[in-house]
Amino acid sequence: MPAATSILATFLDPETGWGVDATTTSGFDISFDLEEPGKERRGPSPTEVVLTALAACTALDVASILRKKRQRVSSYQIAVSGEKAKQDPKVYTSIVVEHRVVGAVEPEALRRSVELSATRYCPVSAMLSASVAIEHRYRLWQGEREGEGVSALVTVTSPSGAAGG
Repeated sequence: MPAATSILATFLDPETGWGVDATTTSGFDISFDLEEPGKERRGPSPTEVVLTALAACTALDVASILRKKRQRVSSYQIAVSGEKAKQDPKVYTSIVVEHRVVGAVEPEALRRSVELSATRYCPVSAMLSASVAIEHRYRLWQGEREGEGVSALVTVTSPSGAAGG
């Protein structure tokens, strides 16, 4: 039987519809809000969290795979950007994920780690790829973070499947 996940979300001000506090199955609290001019936000928007979940999911995969490949990473960042439709429901129409790695890492080891996360292991990537194209890239600096480093497109996942890179 698959593992069940349940979230309890509570409106802070049901009359205006702004502000939601949610508690995850594992007991973590997250506050959400929408951007409204002149109003202080209590947390990120739900769509910001979607991109954040994608970044975290793929980062955990790639870091684990690189560790198993005995690659020495000294710095690792994920930059995720998304373009949204102009009309409601304003879904993401394209997403770019860039892995920024500094260290004694072989480009092929990094490329394969990103590919495995994008096409096999990251459930957030799999769910999003069912509705939007996601470009997965990396930028690697093998010494210190100077200059442009080596960068490459790894793959594009989309509703039609992985396109390769």
